[in-house]
Amino acid sequence: MSDAHDSHTHCSKTGSQRLRERLAPRLKLLYGERAGECLDKIMARVDAARVDAVGAPIEADDSIWDQRDVVLITYADQVRFDEGDGNSSCHPQGDKTQKSPLRALARFLAEAGLHGPINTIHLLPCFPYSSDDGFSVIDYRQIDPALGDWTDVDRLGRDYRLMFDLVLNHISRRSRWFEEYLAGREPFRRFFIEVDPRADTSLVVRPRSLPLLTEVQTAAGERHVWTTFSDDQIDLNYAQPDVLVEMVDVLLLYLAHAARIVRLDAIAYLWKQLGTPCIHLPQTHEVVKLLRDVADEVSPGTIILTETNVPQEENVSYFGDGDEARMVYQFSLGPLLLEALLWGDGRLLMDWLAQMRPTPPGTTVLNFTASHDGIGLRPLEGIMPPKRFRRLLAAVRARGGGVSNKRGPDGSDSPYELNITYFSALADVDEPDPQRASQTQIARFLAGQAIMLSLRGIPGIYFHSLVGTPNDTKGVAASGRPRSINRRKFGLGELRSILADERETPARVLAAYRRMLCVRTAQAAFHPDAAQETVDLGRRQLLAFLRTAPVKDGENEPQKILVVANIGPDPQTVDLSDHADFQSGIDLLDKGTALQGGRLELKPYQVAW
Repeated sequence: MSDAHDSHTHCSKTGSQRLRERLAPRLKLLYGERAGECLDKIMARVDAARVDAVGAPIEADDSIWDQRDVVLITYADQVRFDEGDGNSSCHPQGDKTQKSPLRALARFLAEAGLHGPINTIHLLPCFPYSSDDGFSVIDYRQIDPALGDWTDVDRLGRDYRLMFDLVLNHISRRSRWFEEYLAGREPFRRFFIEVDPRADTSLVVRPRSLPLLTEVQTAAGERHVWTTFSDDQIDLNYAQPDVLVEMVDVLLLYLAHAARIVRLDAIAYLWKQLGTPCIHLPQTHEVVKLLRDVADEVSPGTIILTETNVPQEENVSYFGDGDEARMVYQFSLGPLLLEALLWGDGRLLMDWLAQMRPTPPGTTVLNFTASHDGIGLRPLEGIMPPKRFRRLLAAVRARGGGVSNKRGPDGSDSPYELNITYFSALADVDEPDPQRASQTQIARFLAGQAIMLSLRGIPGIYFHSLVGTPNDTKGVAASGRPRSINRRKFGLGELRSILADERETPARVLAAYRRMLCVRTAQAAFHPDAAQETVDLGRRQLLAFLRTAPVKDGENEPQKILVVANIGPDPQTVDLSDHADFQSGIDLLDKGTALQGGRLELKPYQVAW
C-alpha cells in the first residue's frame, strides 16, 4: 500500500510539473506579470481535483474513438415520467430521484433498443438557469433540482459516456457572481466587462440582432455591461485571471464526473478587446489550448469540442496545430445536405466533400444535421451562391420554419440560422397526395441521415431526429422564441403512445434509424479516422464516396465501403463498370440491393452502403 501510494504521488508530481510547464507560457501571454499567481491558483485546483475525483478517468489509448461512437444530443428533461410512472420500487423511501427525467431518458433509450447503438449522451446544460433553455447558467456546479442531482448524472454515466456543456462565455444575471458584482464585492466586481456606451463597438462581430451592451444598476452607480447573446446572459471578463481560475475549476468538476467530451459553448466570442472584431482572438485560442492541457493531464482521452458556428476555415482553426480542440462541429453539412435533398442536386455538397482536407492527427469532426439550435447559415459563406441561398430560405419558410438574423457592423441585419426541425424541412410541399408526400418526406430524411452517418468523423444525432419530430409551432407561440420550434419535450407515456403504431411516421423513422446505427457501428470502414475519397458519378442526383478502414497490424485487406446515394425523386442506374474496385458487393442496408458487374439500381432517395 505504501509503495503504491508513493508511486502515485511521484506520478502526480511529475504530471503537475509537466502541466505547470505547459500552462506557464500560455498564462504569460494572457496575463503578463499576473501569470505566476494565476498559475499557482490553477495548479492548486488541479492538485485538489486529483484527490477529490468522483468519476473514473478515461484511460489514454492509441485511439480514443472508433466506429461505435455515436453521440445523442438531448436535453436532460427531454423525456419525463408521466404521473404514476416512476420507479418507486427502486427507492422504497420515496426520494425524488425516482422521478428524475434522466431516468426517464435512460428508460426510453432502453425500450427503444438504442442502448448499444448509441454510446454517448450529450446532456445539454442541466444546471439551474434563467433563460435560453439552460444556456443562461445560474450555478455551474449544481444540477438543476428539477432534473435530479449529480448522483443521477453519475448513474447515467455508468451506461453511457457523457458530454457536458461548459457555458464559459457568459453567466445568468441571476447568478451569485453577478449579484456580487452589482454589490461591488471582490473579486466579482471585476468578473464582468464594463463599457462606456459612447465607445466605438462597430467592429464587434454580432451573432444576434440585439444590443451589445446592457444597462445595470450597481452599488457604484449605472454601468453598461457586455452581453453578446441577451440581457440575461452577461459576458465574463477573461482579462481577469480569477475568472479563468474559476472556469478551470468548473472543468475539473465535470471531468471528476467522468465527462468524456466537454463542449466549449460560444467559445469564439470569449476574449474581448475593443478595436477588434472580438471573435477568434489569439487569446481565445490560447484559452482553448490551456483547457485542453488541463483535460489531457487530469483525464487523458477527454475530448475538447469547440462550438463555433462560423465559416469553415474559421471553424477548423480551432484544431490549432493539433494542440487545441480534439473535435469541431461539421457546421456546413446540415444546410448543404438539406439543399441537396430538396432539389435533388448534390453538386455543391460533393464539391465541398471533395475539397475537405483531413483533420490533424488525433482530431476529428462531429457530423450532424440538427441540434437544439437552428441550422446555421454562416457556414455556407463562400460555398452557396446567393440565388440558391435565397431559394433555401424561401423553402424553409414554405415549410413552416423561420429565419433568424444577426446584426452586422453597419447595423444591417442578415440571415443567421434556419429555425425548423430537420424532418419538417424535408417535407414535400408540392405533392397533393398526403400519403405520397409523407413517403417522400420520410425517404428524404432517412437518406440525409444515412449520408451523415457514413461520413468521416463521429455522428451526432439530435433526439428529435430519432422520431421525426415535426415543427413545434405551439412551443414557439408559448415561448415567443423561434428556436422553440425544435425543442419539444415529451412525457414517457406520450412517447410510447406516439411510437405504438409501427405504420406511423415516428415508429417508421425510429425503426429505420435504429437499424442504420446497428449496421454502422459494426463496420471498421466507418471508424472516424477511416479514409474518405469522393467518387464522381457525373450526375447531380448521385452522391458517392469510398471509406477505407485504418490498416491494422497483420491485416491484409482493410474493409472498404462504397457509399452511394440517390438524392432525387427518380430511380437511378449507377454504372461503375469503369472502376475496377467497384464490380461487386452487397448493400449492408438492403440485402436485396447488389452491385453486380459494376451496376447498381437505386430507388428514389435510396442510400446504399
